[in-house]
Amino acid sequence: MDSIKLDHADITVPRIGLGTWAIGGWMWGGTDDAQAVDTIVSALERGIGLIDTAPVYGFGHSEEIVGKALAQFGRRDEIILATKLGLAWDDQGRVRRDSSPARIRQEIEDSLRRLRTDYIDIYQVHWPDAAVPYEETAQTLDDLRRAGKIRAIGVSNYRPEQMEAFRAAAPLATDQPPYNLFEREIEADVQPYCTERGIGLIAYGALCRGLLSGRMRADRAFQGDDLRQHDPKFQQPRFGQYLNAVERLDAYAREHYGKRVIHLALRWLIDQPGVATALWGARHPEQLDPVEDVLGWSLDADALKAIDAILDACITDPVGPEFMAPPENSAAPA
Repeated sequence: MDSIKLDHADITVPRIGLGTWAIGGWMWGGTDDAQAVDTIVSALERGIGLIDTAPVYGFGHSEEIVGKALAQFGRRDEIILATKLGLAWDDQGRVRRDSSPARIRQEIEDSLRRLRTDYIDIYQVHWPDAAVPYEETAQTLDDLRRAGKIRAIGVSNYRPEQMEAFRAAAPLATDQPPYNLFEREIEADVQPYCTERGIGLIAYGALCRGLLSGRMRADRAFQGDDLRQHDPKFQQPRFGQYLNAVERLDAYAREHYGKRVIHLALRWLIDQPGVATALWGARHPEQLDPVEDVLGWSLDADALKAIDAILDACITDPVGPEFMAPPENSAAPA
C-alpha cells in the first residue's frame, strides 16, 4: 500500500483507509457483527492500515466492532486508528453537536474503552459546534495530545474560517471532508486552504455511498433505515443522471486503462491535491478485492478533462451531500 507522511504529525497514513460508518449499522439498514470484524481484519491484512470510525456510527457499535477486530488482528503499532468526537445523542437516536470540554473528556474515555486501546492516532471533531469557541475545543484536544491519549488532532466538515480559528489554539494535522467524483464542493475553498497549509485531507464518501462502485442499478431498493432512501442523489430523475455518468465512466476506464469505474473513482481521488487518504467503505471482505487495481498508475491531464466532460454531459441537476449534516447546536449564537 502506498503511504504519505502528514506534515503536522509524526504519522504516516496509507493512501486508502477503511471507513466504518456502514459497519455501525445505523442509517445503513443494520449490520452483521462477525462479517464486519472479518472485513476490518481483511482490510488490515491487505495493507489498508487506517481505520476510521466514530462514536455516533451505531451509537458506539462501530467503535465496539473495530475494537474487536483490532484485538483479533493485534499489532496495534501497525494501525492508524482514527475516530471522532463532538456528537451526542439521546434515547430516540436524535443527534446534536456538542464539542464542549466536558463532552470531549467523556468521549475520549468512552472511545478508548470501546476501541480497546490506550491511545487514538487521529482524533477528529466530527462537525463544527458554533456554541463552543473553536479555540476552546482545540485547546481541550491539545491537552489530550500532550497527555498521550491522542497522537494528532483533526477536524471534519469544517470551513476554512473555522479551521483558522481552531489552528490558533492547537496544531491541526487533518481535515475530513466529503469528496468524490460527484461531490467536489471542497475544491472551491477547503481543498486549497488545506493544501496551502499542509493539512492532510482524509476524504470520506470516496464511492459516494455506493454510486461509484459500478454495482448500483436503477431498481435498487434500500431497506430499513438506509439513508439512501432520503439521499437526493438516489431519487429520480437525479438517480438516472448519476447512473448514466457511472456507465460512461466505466466505459472510459475499460477502454483507456483496462480498469472499472470503482478503480477510476479511487485513483482520481488519491491523485487530487492535498488528499492524503481516501476512505473506502466496505461491509464484506470481498468488497475490498478491487483495492490492488487502484495502485500503481495515475491519471494524466487529458484523462482528467475527459472525466470532467462526462460529468458535465450526464449530470444536469447535481446536488451535494448537505442532507447528511446534523442540526446546528440550538445554543449557537445567531
